[in-house]
Amino acid sequence: MSNHHNVYVIELDPAVLKRKRFREANPKHTAGKACFYIGMTGLAPEQRFKNHKANYKANRYVRDFGKQLRPDLYDQYNPMSYHDAQQREPLLAEELRNKGHAVWQH
Repeated sequence: MSNHHNVYVIELDPAVLKRKRFREANPKHTAGKACFYIGMTGLAPEQRFKNHKANYKANRYVRDFGKQLRPDLYDQYNPMSYHDAQQREPLLAEELRNKGHAVWQH
């Protein structure tokens, strides 16, 4: 099994909380805690972030509010198999939500 997939975390500008759908997806967000987007990719996280910002296969929250990658939150997991990345992505989202952060992940 090939280990060339990555999970990644992008910090979002807190202005994303003005978007109703994002806010409603994070009812337990603690005021002042960071907002994140979590994804998985077969690319390097840096390239995937550039693609989001260039509106290529982009998530609108990353395109409009993406500030920076947060490798401190994902580097220890990468690289991994596609299957492992599929499992790690929602677990990482849950860990961050449990700490009071607002997270977009699908």
